[in-house]
Parts: sequence; C-alpha cells; structure tokens
Amino acid sequence: MTATVLAVDGGNSNTELALARVDGTVLAVARGPGSNQHRVGIDGTVAIVAKLWEQAAAEAGVHERPQHAVYVLAGADVPEEEAALETAFAAHHWAQTCRVRNDTIAVLRSGSERGWGVAIVCGAGINARGVAPDGREERFPALGAISGDWGGGGDLGLGALSAASRAEDGRGPATVLHDTVPAYFGLRRPSDVYGAVYREELSHSRLVELAPVVLAAADAGDEVAAALVDRLAKEIVDFVRATLHRLDVGAQPVDVVLGGGLMHARHARLDAAIDAGVRAVAPHAVLCRPDTPPIAGALLLALDHTGDAAAAASTLRGQFADDAWRAARPAPDTATAVVSGG
Repeated sequence: MTATVLAVDGGNSNTELALARVDGTVLAVARGPGSNQHRVGIDGTVAIVAKLWEQAAAEAGVHERPQHAVYVLAGADVPEEEAALETAFAAHHWAQTCRVRNDTIAVLRSGSERGWGVAIVCGAGINARGVAPDGREERFPALGAISGDWGGGGDLGLGALSAASRAEDGRGPATVLHDTVPAYFGLRRPSDVYGAVYREELSHSRLVELAPVVLAAADAGDEVAAALVDRLAKEIVDFVRATLHRLDVGAQPVDVVLGGGLMHARHARLDAAIDAGVRAVAPHAVLCRPDTPPIAGALLLALDHTGDAAAAASTLRGQFADDAWRAARPAPDTATAVVSGG
C-alpha cells in the first residue's frame, strides 16, 4: 500500500484528523469536538482522537500504520505537556513514529513555505511561536495572566463584561456594552451577568462568546469597545516584536503568520492596527493570514518528517483550497465562530 501520514489539529472548539498519501493526496478528514487537554484531560484528548482515527482509517481504507503522525494541539503549551501527550499517543501505535507540537506550529507551516518565522494564534486564547532558519524555536508559556498574557476571545469577553459593569455602577464611561453584554445572555443588567457567573449559573468560559459583541460595538463607534480591540492589536504586535528579537534573524524577510478565529474575523480596525504595528516594529516582515487551514499545516509537518513535503505541498494545498472541502466542514456556531481556534 502507498505510504501515508497522519495529522491532527486539535483546538478549543473542534478537532480535525487527516490521512494523506506521501504524494499529498488527502484520503480522509474526520472532525470532532475540541480536544484541549486543559479542558478534557489527556485521556479525553486521546479518546477524541481515537474515535476520529477509526473514522478516517475506515473511510480511507488504511490498514497499515502511517509512516509518521503529527499532533498539533491547543493545550500542549509547555515541553512537559508535549512529552506527556506524545507518550500517550505513541502507546496506541497508530503510526510508526509520532510528534506532538503546539498548534502555533501548524499555523506557521500552513502559511509559510520557508518553514520558519513567527506564528500568532488568536482564537479563544492567544499564543505565539518563533522558528529560526536553523530550526531553533522561541516559545511562550501561554498560561494566561500569570505568564503575562492578554488576548483572545476570552479576554475580550471578560473585558466587555468588566467595562459594562463599570458603566453600570459609575466607575467607568458609558458604553453600549452596558446593554449589549447582558442582552446577549438574555439578561437585563451587567450585574445580572456577573452575578450569574459568580453563582456558577453561567460558566465563566462562555464569556468568550462576547468577542463578536465587542467587535460589533467597535464597528458602531463605541470608544470603550474600540479600546479593547486596540489593546488586542497591541498585544499581537508585542508578540511579534518580542519573538523576532529573541530569534535574532536580522533584517532578512521573515514570515509572520496570523491564525485563529479573531485573525480571520476580517475586522477592519483590528486588522489595520495589527498591520500598521507590525510594519513599525518589523519592516522586513511578510504578514500572512493564510486561507490554508492548520490541518494542512499539520500534514505538511508530517511530510517534512518523511522528506516528501517539497514534492507534495502543491497537491496538498490545492485540495484544502477546494470549495468542496470547505463546504464539507460543519458550519460553526455564529456566536463562537470568530473565536474558534480551528
């Protein structure tokens, strides 16, 4: 049988598993729920992937182990987590060899033919990874506020509720978020929302759904919402600046690839602020918001390992650009589509 590779893109909101021949022909793609191990545990992550593997292998008629598997996962944020997940996947022997990487690497590979540069993922959360021409990596722990992070749909949503609450009690300026935040949850006042979160009647994780509310308010000219959008843009630019400084690649052209739901929301103010900020700190950067999805980047990483990526890349990318493939993807919930990680 023709040699194959296996790839998984596991995000907060959904997971995709793909099988492809080493010539770049995609044999099957299976889709399931989010598999971030911080939410479902390592065993839960493996169980989700196991079900998708069974579906894809049956659809593709694959009876021999793929040469290599690459699992790119949200939640594989530090080396110890990558190692633990890799051990768990290797125990199932789905492929001859395997590697676990953070999902930022798949975003970089999906948008860069150089194979190195900077990737920013901004969906429910935010993270960045840099890869130098010699393969050296610069990473961030991405542990949230305790490691200095701010950004993504979760922080936008929390910022919206905070601003709405301050408008209600007079500590902050007036904002349309005072009305639109509680209205989103079918409530009357911001205090009803934070009260429900405090009493655990409303999950704190649902605040991520407010990101589109913030973007809409900024479009309508609300200064408070616009300030949140501008802060997000600055955080992304800061990631780019810091990563390039740590990579120390000089003034040569370098790919900066932006992925995640918020980077593909096509929000004019956010995009313009990011573009201007990146040009200011890195005039030599080549900014990219790839249409090629992260699962294709994960497959390319698997093909890199086998040495077949150069010959297969065009075929592979062409299939994931196909309208029929896009139509086959399940439509995301409109409330959370803008912050989907994958």
